[in-house]
Amino acid sequence: VRQHGGIDMATEGDVELELETETGGPERPPEKPRKHDSGAADLERVTDYAEEKEIQSSNLETAMSVIGDRRSREQKAKQEREKELAKVTIKKEDLELIMTEMEISRAAAERSLREHMGNVVEALIALTN
Repeated sequence: VRQHGGIDMATEGDVELELETETGGPERPPEKPRKHDSGAADLERVTDYAEEKEIQSSNLETAMSVIGDRRSREQKAKQEREKELAKVTIKKEDLELIMTEMEISRAAAERSLREHMGNVVEALIALTN
């Protein structure tokens, strides 16, 4: 290193030396094989699997209860709807008209009439569409 006007100037050899130390870096001793780490890694994998399995089973239980609740609500709503439809009065001649004109069963004709509050015209329109 030469000094020129109070500033340190690097010579060609100094620069190469600095570059060599930058690229070379500190030498590391070769890593020794670790026998105990593989067992710890295996144990980690097993515990991760067990934890995932526990999470999945709790999610499954939650999903099953949600589905069960939804089914019972739907079933209850369906029963209430059937009760409401059973209250609707229909005329026998309207029922027979729909059965003969649409060529459907008595149950289907009755259902359509009840869903349309006994209105024959609306029931027929719904059946034709």
